[in-house]
Amino acid sequence: MEQAFEQIFQDKIDREVRIEPKDWMPEKYRQTLIRQISQHAHSEIIGMLPEGNWITRAPSLRRKAILLAKVQDEAGHGLYLYSAAETLGISRDQMYDQLHTGKAKYSSIFNYPTLSWADMGVVGWLVDGAAIMNQVPLCRSSFGPYARAMVRVCKEESFHQRQGFEILYVLSKGTEAQRRMAQDAINRWWWPSLMMFGPKDDESPNSIQSMKWKIKRFSNDELRQKFVDVCAEQVKVLGFTLPDKDLKWNEERGHYDFGPINWDEFWQVVQGNGPCNKERLDARKKAWEEGAWVRDAALAYANKKAKQKQAAA
Repeated sequence: MEQAFEQIFQDKIDREVRIEPKDWMPEKYRQTLIRQISQHAHSEIIGMLPEGNWITRAPSLRRKAILLAKVQDEAGHGLYLYSAAETLGISRDQMYDQLHTGKAKYSSIFNYPTLSWADMGVVGWLVDGAAIMNQVPLCRSSFGPYARAMVRVCKEESFHQRQGFEILYVLSKGTEAQRRMAQDAINRWWWPSLMMFGPKDDESPNSIQSMKWKIKRFSNDELRQKFVDVCAEQVKVLGFTLPDKDLKWNEERGHYDFGPINWDEFWQVVQGNGPCNKERLDARKKAWEEGAWVRDAALAYANKKAKQKQAAA
């Protein structure tokens, strides 16, 4: 019986029929989605921290308003994604607990510090640019709630990427000190941005099955190559350079060649040993603990209203 259901399920996937929460699905499919969507949601929420750090220090009121809007968007993205994950039978409290105990991961990129205003530009251009490269194909994910959530997320991420590029473009026309600041930020964030696509295909145990189920449409290495090809051209417009002496156009492949990624650094950060891992998780735990009274009050109010409605019926 189970095998027959799996065959019907895979046939729907192959015919590009969306899977909805009440449809039958293999338990491994459900767990894969819970892991991926919750990790994505955690990344949006944790991702507010490096940028929120610069809201009070933005160089103008205009920049402050734009950065506030961006951080607000990321909070919304987290909420959309937590809601999508909840349709798979996991509660929000369970997901928070997995994050706080270290069982669930989030994007390794957010464990790096934002040291200058130029970092806000680079985070928008490179980090959000990598996110868009990853996430646009997810609009065609086989799981309906995830795919629908990603449509709005990607539209807003496009604004984030343009905001970052514009910051760097303005700095590129500024003083020598501003240009040095921008180049330094690019140098620090380039390689971690390439790591955002995940490990190499031959070291990514989940990719093959996720692609068979059409949760994802492209492999890690395919997306990483697309990203390099785009950024290698965009950086010319800015008048800066990418910190890779091996970066060059390969006419035969029709792509840019690029140097080796430091995977030891990647795994160190994933395992919790990055520059800001502890700081990021401590901030989330503190927010959770200090917000307990708000959650308790909201729950008490909801219960009170429910009883009043029941009594009036």
